[in-house]
Amino acid sequence: MQATATVLVYSDDSNTREQVRLATGRRPAPDVPVVEFVECATPAAVLKELDKGGIDVCVLDGEAVPMGGMGMCRQIKDEVFQCPPVLLLIARPQDAWLATWSRAEAAVTAPVEPVEFASALAALLREKRLQGV
Repeated sequence: MQATATVLVYSDDSNTREQVRLATGRRPAPDVPVVEFVECATPAAVLKELDKGGIDVCVLDGEAVPMGGMGMCRQIKDEVFQCPPVLLLIARPQDAWLATWSRAEAAVTAPVEPVEFASALAALLREKRLQGV
């Protein structure tokens, strides 16, 4: 197993990015790698980091401004070759259908509930490892 996993966190709100870091801790589950974070506050920063490569999972805030995480997700799924899996933070459980539209692999509600979030992130990291990508 790789030593670390790199998770990109996109939100214009530093408190949301902090919630993601705190919910994850060093690693979201014992059977997945230690997580390193790349934080982005703008859509341009997200695209720049994805162009560099090395991102294992993206966590996108559906309520981010000026571009929400759902629109960002749809864009990167269209434009980034071998786009990493996306965990979308949504405002309401009823917004899950929009997460499906955006082609996110998983969605959890915000504010971040640590156990639910860590479980969803760990599942995406496990899936990524099984795919061998």
